Amino acid sequence: MDIKETGRTRVVAAVIKRGEHYFCVRRCRSKYTYISEHWEFPGGKVEQGEDDKTALEREIKEELDWQITVCDHIVTIDYNYPDFGLKLAAYTCKAPAEDNFKLLEHTDYCWLTADKLPTLDWTDADAELLKHIK
Repeated sequence: MDIKETGRTRVVAAVIKRGEHYFCVRRCRSKYTYISEHWEFPGGKVEQGEDDKTALEREIKEELDWQITVCDHIVTIDYNYPDFGLKLAAYTCKAPAEDNFKLLEHTDYCWLTADKLPTLDWTDADAELLKHIK
């Protein structure tokens, strides 16, 4: 799959659920104030030649030093920020039972039930993704 689709960067997100709780991470400060220090589901850009599953496993390993299993596709969202556009493909994922990850690219994390997810200050694209989380 082409990583630049219709002018948008292809990114993947891991929706990790343990019991009734979802794993959420807070972004570092960024030059883009509209995503800086906002919450998101972890993931990142798909590199040339990668499929979504490979990209998502690599991104989680790089950002969290955590080995996950990518399961089912949830939704793909096209979203335009003021300075860039993206095509966000979200997947359900399984992670180890213990929180043995490291926050290498994020400032904080939490596990929340679906009804509490809207209480965080999400990036706009991830806020759209919340509409598809049951």
